[in-house]
Amino acid sequence: MCGIVGYAGSRDALPLLVGGLENLEYRGYDSAGVALVEDDLTLVKRSGQVEELAAAVPDASDATVGIGHTRWSTHGEPTDENAHPHTDCTGRVAVVHNGIIENYDELKRDLREKGHTFASDTDTEVVPHLVEDELAAGKTPKDAFVDVVARLHGSFALAMVVDDGDEIYLARQDSPICVGHGDGETFVGSDVTAFLEHAREVTYLENGDIAVVTPDGVTIEHDGEVVERGVEEIEWEADAAEKGGYDHYMLKEIHEQPRALRQALSGRVDELAGDVDLDVDLPTEYLDSLEEIQIVACGTSYHAGLYAAQLLERYADVRVSVHVASEYEFGGGRDPWRTLAVAVTQSGETAETLSALREAARAGARTLAVTNTVGSTVTRDADETLYIRAGPEIGVAATKTFVSQVATLALLAVHVGRRRDTIPAADARDVLDAIRGLPGAVQQILDTDSQIREVAREYADSSAFFFIGRKLGHPVALEGALKLKEISYDHAEGFPAGELKHGPLALVTDDTPIIAVLTRGANPDATLNSVKEAESRGAPVIGLSSAGRGDKYADAALSVPDLGVMEPLLANVHMQLLAYHIANAKGRAIDKPRNLAKSVTVE
Repeated sequence: MCGIVGYAGSRDALPLLVGGLENLEYRGYDSAGVALVEDDLTLVKRSGQVEELAAAVPDASDATVGIGHTRWSTHGEPTDENAHPHTDCTGRVAVVHNGIIENYDELKRDLREKGHTFASDTDTEVVPHLVEDELAAGKTPKDAFVDVVARLHGSFALAMVVDDGDEIYLARQDSPICVGHGDGETFVGSDVTAFLEHAREVTYLENGDIAVVTPDGVTIEHDGEVVERGVEEIEWEADAAEKGGYDHYMLKEIHEQPRALRQALSGRVDELAGDVDLDVDLPTEYLDSLEEIQIVACGTSYHAGLYAAQLLERYADVRVSVHVASEYEFGGGRDPWRTLAVAVTQSGETAETLSALREAARAGARTLAVTNTVGSTVTRDADETLYIRAGPEIGVAATKTFVSQVATLALLAVHVGRRRDTIPAADARDVLDAIRGLPGAVQQILDTDSQIREVAREYADSSAFFFIGRKLGHPVALEGALKLKEISYDHAEGFPAGELKHGPLALVTDDTPIIAVLTRGANPDATLNSVKEAESRGAPVIGLSSAGRGDKYADAALSVPDLGVMEPLLANVHMQLLAYHIANAKGRAIDKPRNLAKSVTVE
């Protein structure tokens, strides 16, 4: 992994490939490279940033076909040799790859016995060598590619070019890849942002697809038969992926949250009737029989699931379990026919979440995807899909997608509750009123940014940060700590407030600020007891409170608008800004934090 680009057309491919790699920088990477198809293949690849690759390539080329890649190391260190593309012994074949080839050791051993030599430590390099053997046996590049892909085990998106040709060969298995349609030119990307400014019509490959891309378009085969995958039009504007005057994508996306929330709610809420229309096929008779909802997710999406679980149990009167997707197993005597598995994933490509969803489906459970990405793998794997409609999120650290996930899942709680007749219309109207108030309330917090910046400046050099909250405040505390550690690299931990005294209090000093959620929905009175314990040990307190709760105990008090069960989610916006300003004060690479990728497509 992490980013793939490709071009076949009549223009100079080089600047299009480099530009596409720049568009994909947000995904996180540690090396980059391109392969240009002329009479021979021309390869340029470098460890480090795309700008280092751009400095190494010629100003222009005669190539009108090529592929490129940004790599995030999984096999082998981030070196020039391990950067993609990878070639065979003859230099005729070049391949880029996202994912993992699980049987590469066995394949590499066989190839070495046949006399092949390898230049890298990657799993990817076996592919061009395997193709080399098939070409030597007289096969066409396409037939060679098809036969090699059939020998690979694992998850992968592959793009291959061969010298003196105008085709790009693609394969997909559990890692995303798509094709953009231009006028007399065709683009390839692991993400539409790779080519968005050039092509708005997109075809998404599905698992098991093999595709041949030419300047005239794409031909897709599945199990040897030509198939049609359809064309979707990208609805958001190309400049939605630009910074728009902000210093970082993350800050831009924090400020986009009111708009993202309005998009999440648009057309879904009938406040007068106290009901929600989510355009998902979950029949009332099925929901009436429901015994458990299992939420599977990773990272920020897991925290959104923790928040949503409390709302689902409260309003839908159904048992809810939340699972870190990488640890998920379907078992424990659960009845699959009375279980709904909900996969929450921003990208729709998170490997562990997809694996968990598939396990639930194999057991017989009904499945629902909650995602931001149209056409992503999870939308094809799940029985039903609920989009959060947040728009493109470029920064690696999730912000607007978290609040949109929680808001959308809150709508799901009301939707299910109304159909199970477990929440009266009057109570549903109160909840929906709070949800509909989110965009304006978030904007109120964004308007106090200068105050939060001052708090960040005062505490930026602290040795550690503890985030605490109860009930709905607990997942918000976890998310606040995650944001800070992701982008500032500071030690930050989140706890249920009551757990502070059961061990973590030993770490509290006058140099460990306590960030406390003191809002409705977070049991603020009980949380204040933990605040006082920390304060008595000399710890400074940053209180996030509504109605002035606990202000007299806080060294810094940040106000949260009154909004019922949504108040802890508003406290999260303060935490996002706090993390951003602390990281910015330290000069961190906020949009591309070290070692992290936006879309984690390997387990």
